[in-house]
Amino acid sequence: MVNWNEINETAIGWVREAGETIRASFSKTLSIETKSNPNDLVTNIDQETEQFFISKIQSAYPEHKILGEEGFGDKLSSLEGIVWIIDPIDGTMNFVHQQRNFAISIGIYENGVGKIGLIYDVVHDELYHAAEGQGAYMDGVKMPVLDEVKVEEAIIALNATWVIENRRIDHNKLIPLVKKVRGTRSYGTAALEFAYVASGRLDAYLTMRLAPWDVAAGLVLLKEVGGVATTVDGKEINLLEKSSYFVGEKNLHTAVVKDYLQS
Repeated sequence: MVNWNEINETAIGWVREAGETIRASFSKTLSIETKSNPNDLVTNIDQETEQFFISKIQSAYPEHKILGEEGFGDKLSSLEGIVWIIDPIDGTMNFVHQQRNFAISIGIYENGVGKIGLIYDVVHDELYHAAEGQGAYMDGVKMPVLDEVKVEEAIIALNATWVIENRRIDHNKLIPLVKKVRGTRSYGTAALEFAYVASGRLDAYLTMRLAPWDVAAGLVLLKEVGGVATTVDGKEINLLEKSSYFVGEKNLHTAVVKDYLQS
């Protein structure tokens, strides 16, 4: 039988250890490369951090699989078995330019079901963590189930990119939403935006293209506080594909999808 409590405690220890190493790197010169485009950055710290986790996981749990953003893990076509889904630094552009507003994100799944979610805000030393059926926590303090929020009282995370003409969504759908809500924010890190929704710092988060490692941990947190995650038009998520996401408190989620996002 899988000892999920032991895996959770071990993973938390590794995340905190990696965070210390990342903080120690701030005074050093980064090696920065681009991936798919000039704004898609990767640093030596991203790569070294992912390799740190892979080494630890393979040593302690050799039967587990690993899906990592930087490509050092396994090539997976399914989520069968136990799979660690890792983003060593979510928000690399923020890491490079600001040395803040980035996070380590780890989701651990069994046969496609989220069992553990860990999102570590390295600079603020805040750990958001959840285990299936045990609630979600921030530094050991349990986070409450999300309260119902009206659209006009909501703070929504939304990048300005999606409110101007673009190829992923009709921006004319979003302009009335932006005008209706109380405010919008953009932090440049999906992991923290998920964590902020789960903790009530945000009421919802909308974005058009995220990968599994961006969201795996956040989905576990969100479920434990009664939140909902779908594509922007309300369809079920396929965690092995890049997808749009709209996440939030369930009543707000239903209202926004119905009145603003569905065709």
